[in-house]
Amino acid sequence: MLNALEVVTTVVVGVMVGVEFSVLFVINPILNALPEDSRQLGHAHGGRMLGAVMPFWYIGSLVLAAVWAVAGWHHHGTGLVVTAGALLVLSVIMSMLLLVPINNRNKSWTPENRPEDWQEQLDRWLRFHYVRVAVIIAAFALLVTALV
Repeated sequence: MLNALEVVTTVVVGVMVGVEFSVLFVINPILNALPEDSRQLGHAHGGRMLGAVMPFWYIGSLVLAAVWAVAGWHHHGTGLVVTAGALLVLSVIMSMLLLVPINNRNKSWTPENRPEDWQEQLDRWLRFHYVRVAVIIAAFALLVTALV
């Protein structure tokens, strides 16, 4: 049963990393190449869509890692899982304090009601997202290493 938990946790976190990596290096460059109104509308739509799913994914990943750490407490690699869990906690805290407030504003913007500094706010979100992606990649790498 522990083996199944390890694999499920690693896959769930790995897919989450893939989605966030794609947002960073594929979706954002595509949106940023669009004309200004389309770019802003695309970011708002992405914020609504992913903003509805990602909280469950982040919390679910953290819960799975915590269950793995507890269930495998006396097994090899538990320290790596605990460290990965701490990084996932950090990613959730970063999300709640830094990224979600910007996203919550962004997802309601239209070309008619967006603030003058909308692009600066999205650029700030992107800088925080770079750090968050690095954090969750590190967590994923630790979980993969714990499997060995």
